Amino acid sequence: MARLLSFVVLLTVFALFIWNIEAALPYSNGGTGMEQKRGRGSGRLHPSECGGRCSYRCSATSHKKPCMFFCQKCCAKCLCVPPGTSGNKQACPCYNNWKTQQGGPKCP
Repeated sequence: MARLLSFVVLLTVFALFIWNIEAALPYSNGGTGMEQKRGRGSGRLHPSECGGRCSYRCSATSHKKPCMFFCQKCCAKCLCVPPGTSGNKQACPCYNNWKTQQGGPKCP
């Protein structure tokens, strides 16, 4: 009986430990946790909304093709596009924090 009780206690401690690790993963949005497992960010956009949001985001640049490419790539990962045509990246932490290998911003 003591072995069974100690096994249950050990299993409970292990489950709580795993639960705390998953809660501390980056881009946690307090949701179901599926966003972390799929590599998604903290945004609330549906992937089908990225095209329209990126079109507006890139409307003021003269480099539309690369802007659209990277904006859609960032939106697919982060599920968020900052408001406006530039700046405002603090509204989307994942979008803001994704950097190139050189340390520059990846997302327009």
